[in-house]
Amino acid sequence: MFDSINEECGVFGIFADKTCDVAAQTYVGLYALQHRGQESCGIVVNDDGLFRYHKDMGLVNRVFDKDTLGALGTGNMAIGHVRYSTTGGNNAVNAQPLVVRHGKGPLAIAHNGNLTNAREMRAYYENKGMIFHSTNDTEVISYAITEERLLCGSIEMAVERMMSRIKGAYSLVIMSPKKLIAARDPNGFRPLSLGRLGESWVVASETCAFDSIGAVFERDIKPGEIVIIDETGLRTIETHCGGQSHMCVFEYVYFARPDSVIEGAGVHDARLRAGKFLWEEHPVEADIVIGVPDSGLDAALGFSLASGIPYGIGFIKNRYIARTFIQPSQAERTNSVKIKLNAISSTVKGKRVVMIDDSIVRGTTSARIVNLLREAGAAEVHVRISSPPFVSPCYFGTDIDSKENLIACKMTVPEICSFIGADSLGYLSIDGVKRIAEGAGCGFCTGCFDGQYPIDVPENMPKDKFEYKISDYKE
Repeated sequence: MFDSINEECGVFGIFADKTCDVAAQTYVGLYALQHRGQESCGIVVNDDGLFRYHKDMGLVNRVFDKDTLGALGTGNMAIGHVRYSTTGGNNAVNAQPLVVRHGKGPLAIAHNGNLTNAREMRAYYENKGMIFHSTNDTEVISYAITEERLLCGSIEMAVERMMSRIKGAYSLVIMSPKKLIAARDPNGFRPLSLGRLGESWVVASETCAFDSIGAVFERDIKPGEIVIIDETGLRTIETHCGGQSHMCVFEYVYFARPDSVIEGAGVHDARLRAGKFLWEEHPVEADIVIGVPDSGLDAALGFSLASGIPYGIGFIKNRYIARTFIQPSQAERTNSVKIKLNAISSTVKGKRVVMIDDSIVRGTTSARIVNLLREAGAAEVHVRISSPPFVSPCYFGTDIDSKENLIACKMTVPEICSFIGADSLGYLSIDGVKRIAEGAGCGFCTGCFDGQYPIDVPENMPKDKFEYKISDYKE
């Protein structure tokens, strides 16, 4: 658990004709979704039922080049995935999409989210003699689908039946020899959208992926909806639809790219509103407003527009350094933080500075950033956070795994302010964060901020749900 909240995963799928280079389109789509996961990535291409795939650890442009993309060949379907591990280790065996083969033909799955009953379902399949090769939720989903596939007449019916058994958060893209299927959990925890590229259909975690390939956004896939695309066209199954949706509100605060639109609300506009509400809730006399790149920038602009305090560029971000949470040792992570950001002295020297960031986890990074401003000559540093304090774990695809890692569970706001070395500190309220996505056609999950979850969650779930002890097995 590092001093940041990390993205979960991004999924992408395309159904086209063979004149379309589906591997190249998937590559570009994943590149646009890179912010959602930077540990591993993969692409599977379907050529008349022959699945060719490549996946590995690393960023999209490092895992794929002209030769690896060319080796995927041609086809009329492809799915792709970028991953950050919230459960399961960060190793190549957990890279997705997952490809499985069984009597009904091959199946490929890309998954964004976390199942809350994955441990129980894994134990169920292990007791039936199933062998698991990875430690992620997606393999559990694959066994559930293949088991149901043997009992019903079609892959889409198998997915429908499977959704009655799994619990938690999942946005899925599934590929069979003849069909591309997208499915979203009934609570709609994670985003999933549908687009068109000429005569081709595209699905992706965020609309920014459509923009990158020139596709047109059609609509959001409904919570609980199953979308089936094959040579006859598109159809849907909505037997799991109709419940209250609970989109993760942190998608608007941090996860999603600012140019994406989720459930009818623009992410950039939501962050501007977060900054506006921060000013209304925590006004302060200051000379300049700056944001911590990248997700703090829009909120800082909103704070500036609402308050009339000038907006400035306070930090330069080194965009060529690997993300801090990928570094293997604490020493390397600390060095990465030191060179990742640099304060611009001419912006902040001698001024009362309002610094906007998206969150505080442990507080150590916030303390270092405040210190950067002090060293650059800031007279005062007032920190404003565009989300409420984290007080509870997340079970739905974000790596907030334990209260003991959260500074807000150990200290009051004044104590946190003192710990990070700020002159004042203000968080956006829970009511405020629920209102930032104006016009969004969904409800929100704020469980990590208030401990109130939309569905039942497991008690004392370990950081790695599949890290069994010998005592877990009985004769």
